[in-house]
Amino acid sequence: MKLHSSLGPNPRLVRMFLAEKGLTEGSDFERVHYDIITGENRQSDDLTAKNPLQTLPVLELDDGTLLTESWPICEFIEEKHPTPNLIGTSAEERAEVRKWVRWFDQDVVVPMTMGFRATGGRPMFEPRMAVVSEALGGELSAMADNQFKWLDGQLGDSNHICCGRFTLADLIVFCFINFGFTVGWKLPEGTDNLARFVETHQQRESAGVWQQPE
Repeated sequence: MKLHSSLGPNPRLVRMFLAEKGLTEGSDFERVHYDIITGENRQSDDLTAKNPLQTLPVLELDDGTLLTESWPICEFIEEKHPTPNLIGTSAEERAEVRKWVRWFDQDVVVPMTMGFRATGGRPMFEPRMAVVSEALGGELSAMADNQFKWLDGQLGDSNHICCGRFTLADLIVFCFINFGFTVGWKLPEGTDNLARFVETHQQRESAGVWQQPE
């Protein structure tokens, strides 16, 4: 299978998920990289045919099936490679993991990314997509930071969002915090628990994707 990938938190989330499953680039899958800074993904007829939205990642299976969006791709990988488990070993655990993933994706990722596109990332994003005003972007970033503060309190002295072990819920939080670091964002004050959480999971072998050249 092929993983059509790029810079950014979502492609790296899928790459970390694959690594956690013990699936390796070159052996278990081929990675096709796109330079999103130059807009290669939006200029590629081949990628547009595979995903009209021109977003990444895209997982292309050997039979030609195309999967898009990081969360469904991870769900597919989990079903095909259930060990080690990352999305729950029971209906109750799966509901818990999915609850946290949905909450974080909706209440943190959306304002965080929209805020960045309208402020620090404006020179890159404004020429190629609609962005909100810079003032509203600042408000959205503040909303995301407040949600990080709430999450810090929920995390407490644990290094796992739920289920007492590493899951997709931990992975999405880790990846978007790391994404923030790459664009100059910092964890808001008063989130020492999240800082510890990130430092702990930086030691995971799968976290090496954040240091690999693109």
